[in-house]
Amino acid sequence: MAAEDPSAARLKKKKRYRRRLRSRIVLSFVLLGFGLTAMFAFATNWTRTRVENELVADVVNRNIDEYARQYYSAPNLKPEVPFQQMWLRVYKSDSFERVRIEQPDWYTLPDGIHNIQGKNPDGSPFSYKLGVRKTPTEWFFLAYDMTQGTLSEAQFNRAIYLSVPVFTLFSLLVGLWAASRVMSPVSELANRLKRSGRSAQAEALAAHFPDDEVGQLAEALDDYAERLTNVVQRDREFNADVSHELRTPLAVIKGAVELLLSRPDIEDKTRNRLLRIQRAEQQCTDLISALLLLSRNERGHGATDIARLSEQLLDAHRAQLGGKPLTLRIEGDEQGLVVDAPEAAVAVALGNLIGNAVKYTTQGEVVVRLHPRSVDVIDSGPGLSAEDAAKLFERGYRGTHAGHSQGGGIGLSIVRRLCELYGWDVRVKPGEARGVVATLTF
Repeated sequence: MAAEDPSAARLKKKKRYRRRLRSRIVLSFVLLGFGLTAMFAFATNWTRTRVENELVADVVNRNIDEYARQYYSAPNLKPEVPFQQMWLRVYKSDSFERVRIEQPDWYTLPDGIHNIQGKNPDGSPFSYKLGVRKTPTEWFFLAYDMTQGTLSEAQFNRAIYLSVPVFTLFSLLVGLWAASRVMSPVSELANRLKRSGRSAQAEALAAHFPDDEVGQLAEALDDYAERLTNVVQRDREFNADVSHELRTPLAVIKGAVELLLSRPDIEDKTRNRLLRIQRAEQQCTDLISALLLLSRNERGHGATDIARLSEQLLDAHRAQLGGKPLTLRIEGDEQGLVVDAPEAAVAVALGNLIGNAVKYTTQGEVVVRLHPRSVDVIDSGPGLSAEDAAKLFERGYRGTHAGHSQGGGIGLSIVRRLCELYGWDVRVKPGEARGVVATLTF
């Protein structure tokens, strides 16, 4: 048959990869590890920042309150600050304008805790939290140096966010290990199933697996294999029985026809009818032999002369033309093309192609052209539509030119199956001017 479309093969391979259970398990572990680590890093950083801000705000508020208390209790003494990294300033009402000059950023700030960031004249960054308390007579400012804390926070953030790819990689390794462990019994089941297909008898699978999900699957496959084996066995027995039972009446018909043809006083009209019966008997015998090989999926052997067989098939169809203005001829190298296959199988394959050409060609000619490794059956019939070309070898399909002709649309389906069995190739395409060219390559 024709080769598979490369784009369709790539699409099939892509879909198969997307559906690999192992890849989905590994991807699930990676996404889970990345998601959990990223959320944990974000939550940790958010919690640390929130707790730190609350603690610093509490320290600043308590210190600025203590500073104000000491100031009001002893205005002439400089209040003491019990913590490092802090500096305190107080401005009386007559010095409020100094704030605008010395610390313009502080002047408009309301009461509360504020974050102040910037750069020193030497370019180094600074960061501090500023506590503000403003009364009509005094303004209190308490600054808490956060520069070192900001650097530590940056280092902490780098460390915690670096853990995200590290733990994601760890999740990948865990996912690979878990997928290997999970898929190991499934892979073993698949391998045992492949090995069991090489023999006629199906191997019991469930005995090799524990009573888990894979074991249940193996048990179901065993049950299915047993039922399928029974069906195949019944089918083979039916085919063998039919073949045996049909061969007997066909042998009787063949013997009777040969006996009648041996009589010297037989009329020409009767002789022609007997020859037609003889050809029909031979076709039935060939078809039974070919179908029996297909049912057994066995390749037969032989030495079939394609030129001689083609001439016999053309002679059989010439006798059935019934006055149709149609010429049947053979051309090309009539010697040298011998096929290692039973003549019955080749006769069914080539006979179907010639029979279709004769059936659908009302006038003109049907040519069997022999090549070193192939045979062309060329007709001058109505041609081939795109729909027919796509579905011609499907079982039960009858072409658009079939009309009221007899046939169930299984002849070319049998040809396709014979080609698959023997490794042949069959192609049907429109002719150069008209008609159809069917090529059977051995």
